[in-house]
Amino acid sequence: MTTRPLQFIRRGQPVALTDVPPDRTLLELLREDLGCTGTKEGCGEGDCGACTVVLGELRDGQLRYSAVNSCIRLAHSVHGLALWTVEDLTADPLIRPAPDAGPAAAGYSRLHPAQEALVKCHGAQCGFCTPGFVMSLFGMYQNHVCRGQPVTQALAREELSGNLCRCTGYRPILEAAQQMAALPAVAVDEAFLLQQLELLAQAAPALEADSAYMTPVTLPALLAARAAHPQARVVAGCTDVGLWVTKQHRRLEQVLDLTRVAELRRVEQHADHIAIGAAVTLTEAFAALTQPWPQLRVFATRFAGLPVRNAGTLGGNIANGSPIGDSMPLLIALRARVVLASTRGERTLALEDLYTGYRQNVMAADELLVRILVPRTLADLGAAPPRPGGETPWLRAYKVAKRWDDDISAVCLVLNLAILDGVVQRASLGAGGVAATPARARQTEAALVGQPWCEATVQRTATALQAEFTPLSDLRASGAYRRAALAGLLQRFWLETQGRQDVSLETLAEEDAA
Repeated sequence: MTTRPLQFIRRGQPVALTDVPPDRTLLELLREDLGCTGTKEGCGEGDCGACTVVLGELRDGQLRYSAVNSCIRLAHSVHGLALWTVEDLTADPLIRPAPDAGPAAAGYSRLHPAQEALVKCHGAQCGFCTPGFVMSLFGMYQNHVCRGQPVTQALAREELSGNLCRCTGYRPILEAAQQMAALPAVAVDEAFLLQQLELLAQAAPALEADSAYMTPVTLPALLAARAAHPQARVVAGCTDVGLWVTKQHRRLEQVLDLTRVAELRRVEQHADHIAIGAAVTLTEAFAALTQPWPQLRVFATRFAGLPVRNAGTLGGNIANGSPIGDSMPLLIALRARVVLASTRGERTLALEDLYTGYRQNVMAADELLVRILVPRTLADLGAAPPRPGGETPWLRAYKVAKRWDDDISAVCLVLNLAILDGVVQRASLGAGGVAATPARARQTEAALVGQPWCEATVQRTATALQAEFTPLSDLRASGAYRRAALAGLLQRFWLETQGRQDVSLETLAEEDAA
């Protein structure tokens, strides 16, 4: 079985490669096939960011830039996109002084502001991580500086969370991020690049039913391909499947990539719910979820580093079914439902009912998860309407991990309560890391509803929460620690509902980098 030619835009020109295996990673393609050794291999699992590249994609008539990890990205996933590596920032003829740069353009050194800022701020020592930082800074420059938005230290910390450095202590790198806007401005010739991408899209062949790497662009075509090839490995952002290739050395004989299906890339706002397509990236999905619930923003940024969130999809995280996946406890607490589809039709079920065991689910061989339906409020669930006077909603999402940034949870607990006149009216709790699957804490919910919201209730409920799960011990935490963490997080939730602001790192003033 063969693959279709892989085509993308680099340095303003189309690149066409043949006979690229379906499981070849983008990093392997760059370093071994194209000789682009500036992109480094560090961890091989999307944690360190040394392999970061930037992708440009035509979306709704505009160019969108995304920094991603090339080590776990399948090469064929960049078909039809624009690609920049660290070597391209000085060699791409489409990157040149901005039209409105004026006299400042005379100071353009051919180093991109991301590179020059790192030099001026002494942001590199051993240099191994530097190419990845440069590319994350390039993505930041395109998405913020070129749009007239300031790069604050907080923004730099957030968007560089997927890049690790073991030499500089990060201070000079954060300073470089803030200094980019002060350097002579450069810009990508987006008009020309958009023309190139449109021409490439017109020339690209449609779905090849027997290809080793299938990329359907409509939902009916996707479901037909799934029915015809149930053995094909379904991928989206590949942030987990990529590790099968790099760490377990597993071979993917045939791949079904759903990220080009237009119907699965939409976020639709409805009166009572948000419909999120399965191929919507985590970055876009959390942006949609934090609009009605801004208190989720810190939790969203801690899901993973930005390159992982830019590649990974909400549907992929759910379908993967890892008991330590962070999106599922949140969506369970929000009482989300999932829509499964096949050529036979669609069916909808509660998210927590999707799982039957460790990384096992109820989907048939020809079914795919296509949408996630998230109620806007608990009242949208069809429950009894709120009593006169109005309920006080409380939604908090907690993650316990060994690192603040870019780490997998040991325990995740999300609480969604409605309280009226000091009594719990409704409760939804989602938990991760404490069972073989992401779970809904139904017994704990029952222990809360109808009870006065007071410290005695919290103490009784903490005991019920600990008893409801029997977490395992592993490298991330012992079972005893996880049970203790559940009780501690419930206590923290209680204190926050009482107005305490000193119970989490999120509310403490962040000290300037020394």
